[in-house]
Amino acid sequence: MPYLHISMVLLLSLHIPAANSATTDTISSGQALSISDTLVSKNGRYALGFFKVGNNSSQNTMNWYLGIWFNSVPKFTQAWVANRDDPFKSPTSSLELKISHDGNLVVLNQPTNSVIWSTQAKMTRNNTIAMLLDSGNFILRNVSNSSHTLWQSFDYPTDTFLPEMKIGWDNITGLNRRLVSRKNSISPATGVYCEELDPSGVNQVVLAKWNSNTQYWSSGVWTGRFASQPDEARNGGNESLVANAHEKYYTYTIPNETVPLYYNLDVSGQIKVFAWPEGSQDWILAYSQPRAQCDVYAVCGPFTICNDDVLPYCTCTKGFSVRSPEDWELDDRTGGCMRNTPLDCITKGSSTRSTDKFLSLPCVSLAQNVRRIEDARSIGVCAQVCQDNCSCTAYSFSNNGTCSTWHGELLNIRQIQCSSAANSNGGTLYIRLAAKDIQGSEKNKRVFIIAIATSTSVTALGLFAFAMLIMICRNKRKSSGHISNTAQDCNGIIAFRYNDLKLGTKIFSEKLGEGGFGSVFKGFLNNSTAIAVKELRHHAHQGEKQFRAEVSSIGLIQHINLVKLIGFCCEGARRLLVYEYMPNGSLAKHLFQSQATVLKWSTRYQIALGVARGLAYLHEKCRDCIIHCDIKPENILLSDSYVPKIADFGMAKFLGRDFSRVITSMRGTIGYLAPEWISGVAITPKVDVYAYGMVLLEIVSGKRNSRVSCSCGSNHDVYYPVHVAREIIGGDVRSLLDSRLCGEMNLKEAEIACKVACWCIQDDEFDRPTMGEVVQILEGLLEVNIPPMPRLLQTIAGSSNYSTCC
Repeated sequence: MPYLHISMVLLLSLHIPAANSATTDTISSGQALSISDTLVSKNGRYALGFFKVGNNSSQNTMNWYLGIWFNSVPKFTQAWVANRDDPFKSPTSSLELKISHDGNLVVLNQPTNSVIWSTQAKMTRNNTIAMLLDSGNFILRNVSNSSHTLWQSFDYPTDTFLPEMKIGWDNITGLNRRLVSRKNSISPATGVYCEELDPSGVNQVVLAKWNSNTQYWSSGVWTGRFASQPDEARNGGNESLVANAHEKYYTYTIPNETVPLYYNLDVSGQIKVFAWPEGSQDWILAYSQPRAQCDVYAVCGPFTICNDDVLPYCTCTKGFSVRSPEDWELDDRTGGCMRNTPLDCITKGSSTRSTDKFLSLPCVSLAQNVRRIEDARSIGVCAQVCQDNCSCTAYSFSNNGTCSTWHGELLNIRQIQCSSAANSNGGTLYIRLAAKDIQGSEKNKRVFIIAIATSTSVTALGLFAFAMLIMICRNKRKSSGHISNTAQDCNGIIAFRYNDLKLGTKIFSEKLGEGGFGSVFKGFLNNSTAIAVKELRHHAHQGEKQFRAEVSSIGLIQHINLVKLIGFCCEGARRLLVYEYMPNGSLAKHLFQSQATVLKWSTRYQIALGVARGLAYLHEKCRDCIIHCDIKPENILLSDSYVPKIADFGMAKFLGRDFSRVITSMRGTIGYLAPEWISGVAITPKVDVYAYGMVLLEIVSGKRNSRVSCSCGSNHDVYYPVHVAREIIGGDVRSLLDSRLCGEMNLKEAEIACKVACWCIQDDEFDRPTMGEVVQILEGLLEVNIPPMPRLLQTIAGSSNYSTCC
């Protein structure tokens, strides 16, 4: 991913509301801007004036600010604030912005005429004018010299990075321009995180705790661009890192800017870039860094646990309570938590008396600022070392025999999976609590155990009766041709009996399809709901416990564009999976079989978008990234309303990434295999991106990618992806479409689909977009450039087996 991802967002080309040209963009000498007035830039994008923050019902709690906001979107969004840490408390009728006698911009408090804010620019003459530029920069300049800027808002950024603004420092004046997050979701006051050029002199942008040397994210060193930025993204805008004797800064510009773009250093400590599509009701997030919220330094404050997999992501550790609930409600959790009960530890001379206890926090990544105790060779000794030091807050003892202690506030404790807790940065943390809090926890635990025991005793008879009822029903069950589904496994997945599946599928008589993983048959549940039963191959070696665990984990994966797993069967060597039934069959049937229903263009585009969303979910939203490894039209099923659903998405997980058992099948669909499969390098989610690109070409053309006859009367065949790449460059997309559409299509969408497909099938996986980016492009949130011809396709085009078209 690129550093700022600006270059991807720059590609957006959406319309904005027309500007209000009736409002002036200038304040001249003798003019004043009252509390009800605004300046509006000539392009209508930005407005400047006074705004309020606080409780409308109480004038005493109202804070007023002078600032700039986005004028072209209906949601009030600040871009700059002049007095973020010094709000105006004056009555609403008494504020006024004007040019003073010395030429500076000032805010006056009427009727006393006292100055409560000023630009404080040094100047030799007072002939000045103030103007709000199209860039959102509010400047004070000399009337007789328009190129001489005396003061500008861009030199004092708040939390928003606008195009043409600079992040960096002026070597002559010492001015350091950097973004600083706001206090919370309401107040624009200075927060706790900043974005700036690396103060160490390295040519990179960093995120750090405000007024601290603690950096938690960096862009990577500038090499003409920031590290990992893809080449295809660079054409959308212009980014620069300038270093000379006068100044050093990073900036960006957007040629022909036509979209409201909001680059913000959020309260959360993350860079967030938003766009406002036409007709939208809110900003849409296009990019954020760092991706994981818990990667932000001390985002939850002291004595908390951060968990990226839940909301809210911050929780207090046991024995602690939120320090400021009001701040937490406004998304500022950096204040953390405080103890419910003070510690009881007293040191006199060389002796220490303490009644404190330690509570274990398993499966956490350990806090920073650790001290190693070399002499403590056992967990008991390690605990005693911490107990004897009143400043010791917590300890941990690793599997390799290392004792670690922490003193003072605990920061950056993070919940992790227990399976990974044994790594070098994770384990069990023992946190110091007052004995009262430990006893309260143990008392609650005893009450809980008693309640469980009581309820278990009460329900035992009921469970016995239920078991007897099941046995009676089983003995009375008749051969109805439907499958019973009374047995539930973990996560709601049904454990079926093999004989029931055999009966419900009429002895597996109606085959729906067959692939490398096994055959699929149609069947019915006892409520007449149709299902698809997949009889798996190559799983006899797998133990029942392992198989059930994998089924359970796959059952947790739920998405509208993924086929739902209903249940399974595991008896002896038999392994079967039961899925929801897709009445419209596979995408392959509709694309390649002449007797099937011809899909309209709008349906095809929605299918392409749905498949992209499903893959993006597998790659980016699941706890563990899932690579499908066999994306093709046969594995894309269609519901009764033609909603696409990806099938076999769990097969790679079942096989444990060992594809040797199905390599024949995968080579049988060679048209969808990325070059990495052939070269033998490590497989990443980009193999799915490549296969998706090939499928997208088939959705457009309605034909297999293998060979497509030339439309110009030539007797030769052309490799279709080569044909697409050449026609895109030539600008003739219409000739690429399925002739069965009879010209009824959206030409712009077709062009987007073809470009996306060609980017997806680039030779180098780093040149391919992620599936999340593909979704954004198809949704119209990202523009896409003309892709280059992949080198592998050029080689194919030069082969004697293929010819150029026309």
